[in-house]
Amino acid sequence: MLIPPMYRPRRESDVVETVRRNPLALLVSGGGRTPYATHAPIVVERLADAPGAEQPLAGATLLGHMNRMNDHWQALQDGADVLAVFQGPHAYVSPAAYDKRPAAPTWNFITVHLRGRLEPIATGEATLDVVTATVRELEKVAGTGWDMTGSLDYFRKIQPGVRAFRVHVESVEAMFKLSQEHTPEVRRSIRDHLSANGTGLSRELSQAMWDEEFAADDPVRAPHTSGAGEPVGAADR
Repeated sequence: MLIPPMYRPRRESDVVETVRRNPLALLVSGGGRTPYATHAPIVVERLADAPGAEQPLAGATLLGHMNRMNDHWQALQDGADVLAVFQGPHAYVSPAAYDKRPAAPTWNFITVHLRGRLEPIATGEATLDVVTATVRELEKVAGTGWDMTGSLDYFRKIQPGVRAFRVHVESVEAMFKLSQEHTPEVRRSIRDHLSANGTGLSRELSQAMWDEEFAADDPVRAPHTSGAGEPVGAADR
């Protein structure tokens, strides 16, 4: 993934938060004519052990599971190289949002790519442990704190149809494309437009742009410089 310097996240905590708040990841691995790709719930098991690590997700472990009948699972081997893509908020930015002319449309987004090695987890209670750990994490970010105790026997009943895995993360790529190339006035106009006219994702993206502005006060990172806008998708090429 091409990541222009201005779109690199300012705080590693924002990268971790993106992974935790968007646990339906796209797991990708090598295939025949095309790679295998499966959407699966993937949660953080633990962050890197090194205190103060610059990238706490590099060296972290993830837990996930999928249907055992999935061809993707049949093709996975212990130690296979995999990519887990976590998609944060994203939205189309219309030129109507810009308080200047000329202007070009674009698409703002947040995404995190984690690459690593896959470790299959034994069936039975070990897989059940992954499922329950996943439920706990999903209830934190998207649920109501539901108590699964009364459903554990049901989990055991359906567990034979599930296969679980661990990903040992080796590298991290994160892109926070939030109109950093524009002046504060234009960014403010874009935020207001997204908040007033968009969907829930657009409003989340507007909030992420505010958060990025606050992160700009971090003395560890130099502020982004403004520049010219770009056509849709130009930042990815």
